[in-house]
Amino acid sequence: MERSQGTALSKRSTVRVLVLLALVLGMAWPASAQSTATLQGTVTDPAGAAVPNAKVVATNQATGVQSETVSDSAGAYLFPSLSIGVYKLEVSAAGFQKFVLTGLKLEVATAVAQNMQLTVGAATETVEIVADAPLIDTVTTGLGQVINDKTVQEIPLNGRHFTDLSLLTPGTVTPPANGFLSAPLRGQGSFGINTAGQREDTTNWLVNGINLNDPVQNQITFQPPIDTLAEYKIDNSSFPAEYGRNSGAIVNLISAARSSRTKCSFSWPMKECGSTKILPPRQRSPAKIREPE
Repeated sequence: MERSQGTALSKRSTVRVLVLLALVLGMAWPASAQSTATLQGTVTDPAGAAVPNAKVVATNQATGVQSETVSDSAGAYLFPSLSIGVYKLEVSAAGFQKFVLTGLKLEVATAVAQNMQLTVGAATETVEIVADAPLIDTVTTGLGQVINDKTVQEIPLNGRHFTDLSLLTPGTVTPPANGFLSAPLRGQGSFGINTAGQREDTTNWLVNGINLNDPVQNQITFQPPIDTLAEYKIDNSSFPAEYGRNSGAIVNLISAARSSRTKCSFSWPMKECGSTKILPPRQRSPAKIREPE
């Protein structure tokens, strides 16, 4: 009897572990999708007809990582989840010249449509084009703004709090002094923003697609150092259905790529270089002078 009960308990434990594993794996894809970019478009011939079975290769120009797909019967291709960065697109199909597009920038939590028209000719010939930045988003219905890497790393900030950069997005203001999350905590700045008329505790903060919200007060749990961020995007209206949880804005933060080089950041009164902290001259201990014997 005891043996059968032990076997039943073991089976229940196994089922619970499998269910938990399925839930974790199920959440992994949305997290990846939210912290990456989507690239799609159509491949056509000079007459505008679809070119099926065209080979499309997307190469990250910074890392060299390649992703490959093939256009379908309607000439459409799709890369659902690409890391942010600048890409080179190469398209090849039988009976057409090779098409190369460089300088295509993909930003976090964006969807880019890039259509390509092939030219009839030998496959040994290449047509190379430099991509232009799209003026409007024609793929999604979301309204928001990307705070790009140049802004994140180069704009002067008093306190170096990344949340202050959110004020660059139209419709975003600093919470009132008596706001729910307005009081600074340990010098970390405000823990919320008011955007698109929403309360500061309705913002959904994500870092690399992972929820960063405090489940009690619904505030950001911690502020990543600005030097660790590559860029981030604020969707404050009509964001895609892949997001949920909060009624306010969606803030997608993406970490900067790691490098083997030592990176130094200087701020007053403390300076940091790698793991070494450098104090200003007034805080250093006076040098001891040895008197001659």
